[in-house]
Amino acid sequence: MTNPTSIADTNANTHSSINYDNNLDNTLANGLENSLAHIDDLNYATLTDALEQTVFENFDDGLYIGMMSGTSLDGMDAVLCQFGGEGNTQQPMRLLATRSQDFPPRLREVLLALCQPNGVQELVPTVGEPNSELDWFGWASKEYAEFASDVVNNLLQQSNTDVESVLAIGCHGQTVRHRPQMGFSLQLLDANIIADRTGISVVSDFRRRDMAVGGQGAPLVPAFHQALFATPDSTRVLLNLGGIANITVLPANDSPVIGYDTGPANLLLDAWTALHTDKDYDAGGTWAQSGQVVEPLLNQLLEHPFFHKSYPKSTGREDFNLAWLQDELQKFDQASAHIRYSSADVQATLTELTAMSASMQINMFINAHENSSVYVCGGGALNDYLMTRLQAHLPHCTVETTASLGLNPAWIEAVAFAWLARQTLIGETGNLPAVTGASKGVVLGQVCFA
Repeated sequence: MTNPTSIADTNANTHSSINYDNNLDNTLANGLENSLAHIDDLNYATLTDALEQTVFENFDDGLYIGMMSGTSLDGMDAVLCQFGGEGNTQQPMRLLATRSQDFPPRLREVLLALCQPNGVQELVPTVGEPNSELDWFGWASKEYAEFASDVVNNLLQQSNTDVESVLAIGCHGQTVRHRPQMGFSLQLLDANIIADRTGISVVSDFRRRDMAVGGQGAPLVPAFHQALFATPDSTRVLLNLGGIANITVLPANDSPVIGYDTGPANLLLDAWTALHTDKDYDAGGTWAQSGQVVEPLLNQLLEHPFFHKSYPKSTGREDFNLAWLQDELQKFDQASAHIRYSSADVQATLTELTAMSASMQINMFINAHENSSVYVCGGGALNDYLMTRLQAHLPHCTVETTASLGLNPAWIEAVAFAWLARQTLIGETGNLPAVTGASKGVVLGQVCFA
């Protein structure tokens, strides 16, 4: 998820349109063609029957909408795109229009509270509002869906797109609890409301099918990365810097794709910035760059158990949050009372934590003697100082944004969920067992027909 106010070509509460009719990298086309070449008719016979009742002849005729609101909770991204199908190698994907909208303040406040165990106890209900956690969950599910519907309808209006032209919406919902060690992940969303308000079928609840077969339920985007970005000529690593940082390793050979979370990113950076400045995020990393890394504090933060787990692994606000950081600072102050530091120094240390925890994992898969590249997406791609620190820790490869591959880093995850919605409709798997730890590939998501 990207911060709408941090994207160079996007203003807050406005949209930008991108059309990739030309100049798509041929390697992207080959990747998508290969991923679509094994469709089993028996898997989607009932969906095909349903399709025959619409204006579409096949699943490539229609458009798809993808939506994403990530761990940062800074707003919702939506994209309108079209996939070329297995016979179209020239335009495997066209991004037709995009939109970002900030969350309504009260909805964002409630979502943040729900992300923390017993966090709603800090909410002060107004007249008619809930007074228990489950009631707040129900309230937020409805409000989130109403907001998502508004984003979709605005996207359709700005792009002058008819509802009948869209086959499905892929909406991830808002993760409020991710407990893979307990076998569940909870996304907040009422897909029924979106289907009703927009008149478009909705695919949601992507994670739990993977978890049902032993997977972490995350990350799910690597399958999309493989489809669009894999190439036999070089090893490519996709680094998503949203609230949490995660990597996808696309080997140059036929080795399995690898992907997992590496640690915190904008989640902590934004929270610390908002606590100590009048800004919601550290634009360009300028505040962090004004400080000095507190090495003993960095080493203490790197002792978090998550960094020492082997993959597959995933994390979220349950592990990394402002309360955790403040507790760590308190412990650091007690043990190192002689060390003086500023709030800017903490921001510099958190930036280094993100860069170092991600690069340590990436370096495990980079060979200094082979052609390798790292492509960054998510809001962190706009943090110039963070990008500089990543390059410093990754001396054997180039570090660029996914714009070099033909897709603006702001929209990667939203496009991925449009692609995952299409995978669901055609009965194709959307997870990668080598990534999530699942026992097998499965068709993800549930469909709520309009």
